[in-house]
Amino acid sequence: MTTRRSFLKKAGIAGAGAAAAATLPAPAVLGQTKTKWRLQTYAGPALAEHVIKPSIDAFNKVANGEMEIELYTSDQLVPTGELFRAMQTGTIDAVQSDDDSIAAPVDVSVFGGYFPLALKFSLDVPVLFEQWGLNEIWKEAYDEVEGVTWLSAGAWDPCHFATKDPIRSLADLKGKRVFTFPTAGRFLAQFGVVPVTLPWEDIEVAVQTGELDGVAWSGITEDHTVGWADVTNYFLTNNISGAWIGSYFANSERWNALPDHLKTLFRLCMDSSHYYRQYWYWGGEAKLRVQGDKLELTTIPDEEWKSVEEAAIKFWDEIAATSDRAGRVVKIFRDYNAVMGKASNPYRCS
Repeated sequence: MTTRRSFLKKAGIAGAGAAAAATLPAPAVLGQTKTKWRLQTYAGPALAEHVIKPSIDAFNKVANGEMEIELYTSDQLVPTGELFRAMQTGTIDAVQSDDDSIAAPVDVSVFGGYFPLALKFSLDVPVLFEQWGLNEIWKEAYDEVEGVTWLSAGAWDPCHFATKDPIRSLADLKGKRVFTFPTAGRFLAQFGVVPVTLPWEDIEVAVQTGELDGVAWSGITEDHTVGWADVTNYFLTNNISGAWIGSYFANSERWNALPDHLKTLFRLCMDSSHYYRQYWYWGGEAKLRVQGDKLELTTIPDEEWKSVEEAAIKFWDEIAATSDRAGRVVKIFRDYNAVMGKASNPYRCS
């Protein structure tokens, strides 16, 4: 028979359990609708494995069933040039790309991607955004656009030519059909380069068939990672820019609907992605120049390359004149590079 003492003891345990169940929230996986996002990156599958997939995998794991981000690679859902509009209308929820490639309708879009000779090293990007005011300027620009929230910028690799034929002088650039970014292509056209726009996944075949003579879209790490080093023969050590500026964006309605803890988690995962790329590219660029056996290195002499540097300064002036905000960005680039130059090694080599 059940004694009064044992009954009360069991009832107390059951009552405590019932009270706990009443006060503690149910796990997110029970009785709640999971938030799902579709995020498309500019990168193809092989590159996405490095530049974004680890951070998205981490997000999905730590979100613990409350939210899942489905990752799509370059042009998989929407052509890259249409990504901004697709995100704005809610066709996709988020994007990882540069402002230039997705045709963002803001005056700072020309600085996303490779702005000619503005950056020397990948570490310049987070310093400019976090310490020199570019975060505030980018937020200001995107606050004027309905439906899209700019979230964070980070650095990728430098921009070099990888070509089938050697580039050892500026004259060798003339007539070369090259896959590159919109603003970089606009700048390079004055040296006879013919910028070509194609879907990312078509580039390797286009080089093989002769539709392209090469790429000016990445550094040597990406050339090896995505297969371009298998279809080109030479790598030009002079770079158009020391780092690519890429960003994360989200549909504003979807972003605003997230609870604060998921917003914080997503920001932490963006930072994780930014950090990974800093060392992956930096180490890869050096190692593959020295130990890689697929691409022969070539260089345009400093005295000849100086004319490219001078042309870049004129290009900056043209961009600065397009809007007050563009002028402010160019001034920051000028002031920043002046400080880095005065700081000397290791910030800038004399």
